[in-house]
Amino acid sequence: MKLPTLRIGNLAPQIPIIQGGMAVRISTARLAAAVANEGGIGLIAASGMSPDELRQEIRTARSLSSGIIGINIMFAVSAFTQMVKTAISEGIDLIVSGAGFSRDMFVLGKEANIPVVPIVSTAKLAKISEKLGAAAVIVEGKEAGGHLGTDESMRKLVPEVKSTVNIPVIAAGGIVDGKDMAEAFRLGADGVQLGIRFAASEESNAADSLKELYVKATDEDIVLINSPVGLPGRAIRNEFTEKIAGDKVIPPSNCVNCLKECARNFCIMEALVNAQQGNLEDGLAFSGEFIGKIKEILPVKEIIRTLLKEVEALP
Repeated sequence: MKLPTLRIGNLAPQIPIIQGGMAVRISTARLAAAVANEGGIGLIAASGMSPDELRQEIRTARSLSSGIIGINIMFAVSAFTQMVKTAISEGIDLIVSGAGFSRDMFVLGKEANIPVVPIVSTAKLAKISEKLGAAAVIVEGKEAGGHLGTDESMRKLVPEVKSTVNIPVIAAGGIVDGKDMAEAFRLGADGVQLGIRFAASEESNAADSLKELYVKATDEDIVLINSPVGLPGRAIRNEFTEKIAGDKVIPPSNCVNCLKECARNFCIMEALVNAQQGNLEDGLAFSGEFIGKIKEILPVKEIIRTLLKEVEALP
């Protein structure tokens, strides 16, 4: 199969692959730069970082790569606009927004001539995004890890969105190998976004124990949890998800109001940081539905070359 050409605004990656922006601090400079060096688009997960930390991550990524570096930032975080402005001031190539979007972020992107790409889960939201100035949309289906905006499959959503908008459509959710990529391209996707496959890479900033969990987990270990963000979240079953299910997690006592709205049933940022640092008893390990396909931790270079070979071998 021949790969489609992906163009997002003024950006033309060599390969139509975007690395998902996985927070907190899973997708940092080293991972984003490694993907960019292979011709894809590398994203730094800005959610949960301070402006100064984000600034340093962008500068580090730039020192490691001359490729395309973007950020992924949840619209739900309180410091959303400040973080977007910080990234713009550092000359970021691309801004991806998850868990919502606003008219203002498209205005900021237009003023700076930086493409803005929202993550959407319906054709209606994709069309609204296009009217507001989105350079492309990432269409994320129910198969994805992390916060979910739909219970519909990527396989249903991509054709619907593709027939609705005239901007590039990037498929996301449950894409782990070359076969998954090829299916997305056949559905009309101009590109794909992969998350967990890159979380389970040598360059990922996840703790070794978290990476081991990625490798050992099976598809049957995947569960849905109620996130304080107000959306369901898909994660790997562990002691912490069992506590959430049993309403046994102690609510935060020192809330720093990191989210615009929060149910405060537990601290999502703390839970994600714990997992990233290897504290899996108190940590939330987000993952897509098909974690079972990942059998080993590999360098980004090998992951991407394998993906490309698998796609090219298909009719």
